Amino acid sequence: MNAPVLDIEGLDIAFPMARPVQNLSFQVGAGETLAVVGESGSGKSLTALAVMGLLPPRARIAAGSIRFGGRDLTGLKPREMQDIRGGEIGMIFQEPMTSLNPVMTIGRQITEVIRQHDGGTEEAARGRAAELLDLVRIPDPVAKLDAWPHELSGGMRQRVMIAMAVACRPSLLIADEPTTALDVTIQAQVLDLIDGLRRDLGIAVLLITHDLGLVAQWADRVVVMYAGRPMEIAGAEALFARPRHPYSQGLISASPRAQGDRGFRDGPLPEIPGNVGSAASLVGCSFAPRCPVALPDCATRRPALRQLGAAHAVACPVAK
Repeated sequence: MNAPVLDIEGLDIAFPMARPVQNLSFQVGAGETLAVVGESGSGKSLTALAVMGLLPPRARIAAGSIRFGGRDLTGLKPREMQDIRGGEIGMIFQEPMTSLNPVMTIGRQITEVIRQHDGGTEEAARGRAAELLDLVRIPDPVAKLDAWPHELSGGMRQRVMIAMAVACRPSLLIADEPTTALDVTIQAQVLDLIDGLRRDLGIAVLLITHDLGLVAQWADRVVVMYAGRPMEIAGAEALFARPRHPYSQGLISASPRAQGDRGFRDGPLPEIPGNVGSAASLVGCSFAPRCPVALPDCATRRPALRQLGAAHAVACPVAK
């Protein structure tokens, strides 16, 4: 891994009655795509919002650090965070139709980001906005500057969101379920675009998704989360070749697009019984009630991440 652009260490996110993210640590290197995966409710999107300084009003960072460019973002004032957000860190949100302002043209929304962080004239910002639309492969970019969000397809709106996210050449791009509600062809185009920007601009990419098929194709490393805690951290190739944590094994077995060389199996896919529990509801391993190989100690002792190799860590006493 290259020098870390983002370094999260021991992160706890708390609400008044719960801590949905606990003791989360990982790094994202320059030019790397790190995927954070897990079922809904595992804390993936909440982690991204913490990095952006956009946690819900009742949420707070109770412990740990989020270091970016040598600074701990958890200690910054709102105005200082506003200068970083959209400039040094860009984010692609899940649903572009709800993220774009419906009463502002596409060009106005992009130029607003550029002028907020880079300054300059309206004319220069508009020229830069057209270049960005061309960069994300939107046809006739100058004309599209005057289009309204509802006039564009879902795929085109997502491309606009990508253009806005990279407008100020950020060091880190967070993509939170960037292909939600897009058909398979458009999914591939959007992810190919993000990967091209990563290569060309040297951007670190934090990809948040539940689609292991996308992870197998696009990620360099993977963090598997469950109930707000990291279960396994490994290179993508190593994870799909030999997942060590029972939860990772269950996720990959239940994903028809993540079977690698094994291809698609006939018949119904296996499932993980039960539902995601609360991170605070158990004193031991949060996956123990659903785990097929749980030991008696798993219900009372919370396993810490341990190294199984130079680049592979797992939070499970059974894993080898």
